[in-house]
Amino acid sequence: MSEVNAPVDVRDVAETVCCVVGGGPAGVLLSLLLARQGIAVMLLESHKDFDRDFRGDTIHPSTLDVLDQLGLVDRLLAIPHGEMRSLSLTTPEGSVVLADFRRMKLKFPYVAMLSQSIFLDFLVEEAKRYPTFQLVLGANVQRLVEESGQIRGVRYRGADDEWHEVRAALTVAADGRFSKVRSLLGLEPIKTAPPMDVVWFRLPRKPTDPADAGMIAVQGGRFAVMLERVDEWQIGYVILKGSFQKLRASGIEALRTALAEVVPWLADRVELLQDWKQVSVLSVESSILPVWHKPGVLLIGDAAHVMSPVGGVGINYAIQDAVETSNILGESLKRGQVTDAELATVQKRRELPTKVIQAFQRFMQERLAAPALQAGKPFRVPLALRVMRSIPGLRNLPGRMIGYGLRRVRVER
Repeated sequence: MSEVNAPVDVRDVAETVCCVVGGGPAGVLLSLLLARQGIAVMLLESHKDFDRDFRGDTIHPSTLDVLDQLGLVDRLLAIPHGEMRSLSLTTPEGSVVLADFRRMKLKFPYVAMLSQSIFLDFLVEEAKRYPTFQLVLGANVQRLVEESGQIRGVRYRGADDEWHEVRAALTVAADGRFSKVRSLLGLEPIKTAPPMDVVWFRLPRKPTDPADAGMIAVQGGRFAVMLERVDEWQIGYVILKGSFQKLRASGIEALRTALAEVVPWLADRVELLQDWKQVSVLSVESSILPVWHKPGVLLIGDAAHVMSPVGGVGINYAIQDAVETSNILGESLKRGQVTDAELATVQKRRELPTKVIQAFQRFMQERLAAPALQAGKPFRVPLALRVMRSIPGLRNLPGRMIGYGLRRVRVER
């Protein structure tokens, strides 16, 4: 029997208008936006809190703009955070600025660096101000409720290890790149295979370190990304796809040595990297669903389109998905009924911007990341980037794509 409607002994049945599965940026913000409209929304998160290490910690200008529209940005920015105002590429031949947000006409000309767990807690606390919002932690969704060809809700195992059912006019899957809801629906994304994986770890910042900047360092087939946080660097050491076991077999000392060579000013603290337990490995993937919806259910964020880490844009695209979902479906949800045509409209609104940014990411992976990982071959800044930097009208394009994407989104409801 299919997992969708497999029988289980359900302890209780709750009813809501919108059931959101997944407490990442897309799910939490969508829940907040719907609750602000007076729509009953239940947010189900499988973990018991939002504190997971090495999640994306970048809050881009587009997301800061959305929070400003909601009247929340000043309170968020009162929390200690880093600010990445430019992104540069450093090679043995010198440094090139890839994106400078300060040159653009933005209200927030930087990427705020803040732990995602703090960001999500902040949004949840705001959502709790509205009586129509409900959060259930430790809710592991394992079944869908289907009647007459339409999804009517979900069944989940709770923190009490009992089965619970939620019935809803609309179920929104925002449960990430390994989406259980997507699997239950039998939907298969179209995948591409980026040529890299990323080893993430952190090292402390010092007062003499570069400030307000993100950096990509390339040297001798080695490639590292440096993202500034308040008191530490979040470092992504980029490796060839599938080569982590080889790196690990060579020992943690080899990673320390390689990092000190590609980023020499970190040599005085690489010894703090003592154990592989300090490291998290991201298997880089990029994909998009051909169809983001079925009757009664919509997929957004990584559940609909997994982003490469290039540009760190995954969070702001998830946020934009949530805003447009709220804009398009809000009035229908107030009436308690959403049509498949309206769900298709959400996909139509968000599909083109997603495909454009994924094409930009592929370009950066193929023209920058892949050559940078070729040991024994001299690395040069890609010709297309050098030409772009020389033309005033194109100079800000990388910053625009990273900071905002194809178009600005506005909170309409």
